[in-house]
Formats: sequence, C-alpha cells, structure tokens
Amino acid sequence: MTEVNRKIHIIGINSYKFKDLPFKLQNLFLETENIAVPNSFFEEIKSWSENDLEKKKSYFSSNSNEELIKWLRSRKTDVILISRGDPLWFGIGRILIENFLKDELSFYPSNTCIQLAFSKLKIPWQDTVNVSIHGRDSTNLVEALKEKPSSMAIITDSNNKSLEIIKKNLSELNLIDLYDFWLCEEIGFDNENIRKLNLKESLPSDLSSLNIVVLTKTRKNYSNNNLPLFGISDHIFKTFHDRPNLLTKREVRVQILADLELPQNGVIWDIGAGCGSIGLEALKLRPNLDLFCFDKRIGSKALILENSKRLGVKPKFIFEEHINNTLNKRNFSSFEKPNRLVIGGCDKKTKLQIISNLAQSMSIGDIIVIPIIDIQTIKELKEELEDKNFKTNLNLIQTFKSLSIAEGMRLEPNNPVFVLKGKK
Repeated sequence: MTEVNRKIHIIGINSYKFKDLPFKLQNLFLETENIAVPNSFFEEIKSWSENDLEKKKSYFSSNSNEELIKWLRSRKTDVILISRGDPLWFGIGRILIENFLKDELSFYPSNTCIQLAFSKLKIPWQDTVNVSIHGRDSTNLVEALKEKPSSMAIITDSNNKSLEIIKKNLSELNLIDLYDFWLCEEIGFDNENIRKLNLKESLPSDLSSLNIVVLTKTRKNYSNNNLPLFGISDHIFKTFHDRPNLLTKREVRVQILADLELPQNGVIWDIGAGCGSIGLEALKLRPNLDLFCFDKRIGSKALILENSKRLGVKPKFIFEEHINNTLNKRNFSSFEKPNRLVIGGCDKKTKLQIISNLAQSMSIGDIIVIPIIDIQTIKELKEELEDKNFKTNLNLIQTFKSLSIAEGMRLEPNNPVFVLKGKK
C-alpha cells in the first residue's frame, strides 16, 4: 500500500445529535469535507450540515462494502467515517485495518451498545460473553450457549431473522427456562426501548431493526411437579458452567438408565456421580432404591443435594471422596453392596479396581454399566467384567441435535459415548 498523507477518522456515536459529540470531534466534523455514513442513518447525520457549515460537505452513503473502500482510497484529503459505538468491537474497524495503513487511521470510540444496555439494566457485565451474528452464521452463538454463561450479549442482524434464530437455538438446547431474554432496541438514541420477552409467546411485530439481545440467567425456583417421568432435561440439573463433564447428557443418560434395568428394590451405586444426574433420575424412577453417590471433586456433594431437591428424591449416602478411600477405609455391610453399579468419571485403573473389589459380591442378575469416552480402555474393562462372570455388550451412542440457522437447519453432533454393560 502506498503511503498517503490524508487521515481517515473513524468516529463512533451513540446519538444522532451533533451536540452530543465531544467538542473536539465537533470541530473535526466542521473542518472535514469528506463524510462517509452508514445508509441506515445517513439522513440523520447529513442533517448536521444544515447548521450553516462553512466548509462544503461531500457525503458518501456506505454499505460497509468494497464500494466504501474504493471511495475512501479515492479521497485526497481527510475523511470522517461515522460508525456506532466502538468501531473496533465487531465493527468496521477490522475491515479498515486490513485495507489501510494503521498510520492512516484514527479511531474515536464511543460506548458500545453492550455497555449501554447493561448500564440500563443495572447488571454487571465483566463476565458477559459477547457474540455477533450480524453478517455471520450462528455457529459461535450455539457454541457459546452450550457453555451456559451467566450472561450473554448478542449483536443481531435484521436481515437474517436473528431473533427467531436465537429463540429457536435456546429452545433446541433446552435453555429457554434458563435465561431472561432482554430485547434492547435503539440503545442510546431517542427511541430507545428495553423489554423482557416471554419466548414461549410469539415475538412482537413492532421491532426496530437496530436491536441487540441480552440474556441473563434466571433465578428460578425449580419444582419437581412438572418433571417428566423419564428423560429429564439437562438444564434442570445444577452444575458448574466451567465443568460440563459433571453432567451426563440426557441422550446418554436415558440409555444408561435403560441398560440398568432398574429393580423395584435394591441398592444402586453411582461412582463418579458429578452432579448426580444418573443416580438421582434412577431414584426418581424407582423411589424404593437405596442410592449411594460417590465423587471426589470438592463441591460435588452440595451439587447432588441441590439436584436431589429439584427432583424430589433423597440419596441414602453421598461421599465426597475418592472411591478407593471409600472401599479401603469404610466397613460396608453386605446389604449395602450394589445390585446396580454405574462407573464413570475416573481413570481406567480405578475402574478396574472397582470391578475387582465389587463384582465378586454381586449376585446373579446384577448389572454394571460403564460410560466410556476413551476407546483405548474398552478391551481391558470388557475382559475384566467377563472374567468376573458378567455377560457383556457394548453400544456406541452418537446423537445429533437439529439447530436453526439463517438458511434453515443443520445437525449438530454430540460427543460419542460408548456404553459397556455387564450383567452377571
């Protein structure tokens, strides 16, 4: 790129009023002839010239495309490019940096629409996940939603039915009940409007094309009255958003519960229980079972207790310690030995030790189920079960979830899980 002397001044605004510009930028506007403005608010900015400005203005209505780049390159004197908020935050700034020398560019950011929205909502936003689907597909949105952040800000696109896509993605990921949905329209401008939408109803028809969405986690009191008999949604279980492996996903959990062939009475051990999803749903299905939950991670007991309340069940014991310590140090009576055993959340060596310690005392018809993500461990675990007189079978659970995108729908794969079952 050839070095040039003229400057491109990129000014972010939060208002269409000339007087709201800082005094320094007012003077810059008065002194500059070439002005590029997004066509969506071209007339509002052009009206600034009605104040008997001394210098004649040359305006360019911008679509932020190649025509804008050509026009900017053709200017021999300084240029002002009007943008919204911070041009370097999901804005025109990145494109300009790719096409011009940095020495040519000067940025004057204003508050972002996200800053303004959270200030109006009076909600801290330092941990907020920011996603843009303006001119982009919804892949990043889906990935961010899967992490279930405490809050999320989404920059929408009026041309691709953004609000419908966000609503569908929340529904498809079973997250509608997890978030409050704030629609923030024309933030910082005269027609500013903020409203909380009920996503179980139709979207309003009186929508401004200038909108963003803020999602904040609800403070909901969960009731077990409306839970399904079988296949409880993942969002019902409390877990840590940065520890997704604490939860066995619904599709895999359903298969594990089916493979356990749960009896009316007996004892079930859930080892590596995480947030307790498998054992607690088993207890909901068979309330007369005695459930023993084991997990070595600090905080797991509190999670399991909270999820017990949500499902309206009560485990017999919850051990927050390594299973080897439990087996080596505690004196379990014979009636506490498991009739059903789920082994997850530990390494291959520990799994083999558990089978070795418990399998001999299990009776004819008792069942062990092991979810496995590491294919390397399957052979040894299968052989260990068969050596202890368990008949085995192996299933690969691979499911896909439909997710809405601007063009229609795509299938999103869930992580494959092997389920090894042994029945004595």
